[in-house]
Amino acid sequence: MNVFQKDIKLKVVFSAMLIGLVMSCSGTKSVIASGVASDKLSAKQVIKQHEKSDADFKTMNAKVAIDLIEGKKEQGHTFNLRMEKDKVIWLSASFGMARMMITPDKVKFYNKLDGEYFDGDYKLLSDVVGIDLDFNKVQNILLGQSIYDLEQEAHQVSVNGNSYALSPKDQNVLIELFYLINPSHFKMDSLQMYQQSEKRMLQVDYASYQEVDKQIIPENIKIIAVDNDDEVIITMAFKSVSLDDEVRFPFNIPAGYKEIVIK
Repeated sequence: MNVFQKDIKLKVVFSAMLIGLVMSCSGTKSVIASGVASDKLSAKQVIKQHEKSDADFKTMNAKVAIDLIEGKKEQGHTFNLRMEKDKVIWLSASFGMARMMITPDKVKFYNKLDGEYFDGDYKLLSDVVGIDLDFNKVQNILLGQSIYDLEQEAHQVSVNGNSYALSPKDQNVLIELFYLINPSHFKMDSLQMYQQSEKRMLQVDYASYQEVDKQIIPENIKIIAVDNDDEVIITMAFKSVSLDDEVRFPFNIPAGYKEIVIK
């Protein structure tokens, strides 16, 4: 297995957690997007509404069904997801066979089937995705928010289908970035990033959202990651969500496991 293939394996596991969010339970309902995008809204107005849409909670507890397609291989699993906003994101497979935990400083996971573990920072994930990742960017993707502070630079907006297409006025030479913002609740419909020189593409599509305790949270997500001729597709359907319950984040790497080192 070459370095890129190892990177993709780690990226797939991480992406599953990174976007693993919530699905239906009592008090949860799908959000019907009935708004219509207007060409009269300025970029600043769209940005202001998008920032106001950020979900407000302390903790999240949910189950997420994740399907992964890599080449001709396809597999699906159900995970438990727990989150303490701004502090911890935790994902665990059934019976703790695989577990991941990320914090603002660390990315850690282990796999009991292979007897392997990873304990490192965000550099690996940043190299794979092609942008500098940190905890806030991961959390924002998870919650349907923009990965950068939109007020830090000028943006332009247009109507694309029934979404607001938002992009920096001065695009980065190395990475092109586009947001499609929903006109009903102003969360993201899609995040699209392109690295033409590296033949890389990352697209995160939010097929639907749901309302949980008056908060708008992603319900169905699809991630497409392309690096040259290699493509990974991850789809997620989210169930059994609760907000602001007491949650724990148990994580201990079993003794004797082999460390995964990517050079």
